[in-house]
Amino acid sequence: MLRFVLDTNVVLDLFHWANTDAVPIMAALEAGQIECMVDERTLDELRRVLTYPQLKLTPEMIAERYARYSGLVQVFPEGEAPPLPRCKDRDDQKFLELAARCGADILVSKDKALLKLRGRTRLGFQIMKPAGASQMLRSADENGAAD
Repeated sequence: MLRFVLDTNVVLDLFHWANTDAVPIMAALEAGQIECMVDERTLDELRRVLTYPQLKLTPEMIAERYARYSGLVQVFPEGEAPPLPRCKDRDDQKFLELAARCGADILVSKDKALLKLRGRTRLGFQIMKPAGASQMLRSADENGAAD
């Protein structure tokens, strides 16, 4: 089973905006075809972001989105990450570290600072935009490899 780490903007695409680029990721997550890993730092960021006024979420909506997401993910314990490149955006370093620590296959992000790291260094995982990860899941499903 593929192991994913989703940055906070991708989580919002799945659970708030219903971005079509992320629909196959959501379907695979809900069907138990992929494993999505989080840690306390990434969950803390999500809890904080869900309160941003521009999202216009009521306390009930915040609780629902957080509960729905947290019910589908696996919490990975905190720990030491292997040596990694430094992400230009310090807030995104935690996603790199989590992906490395948990043995993720794919870190899904729309963040330019994370995406710039693709191909510039050897990582044990791929960094992909939601559309690329969704296409990969569709291809794997068509080939019977997603089961």
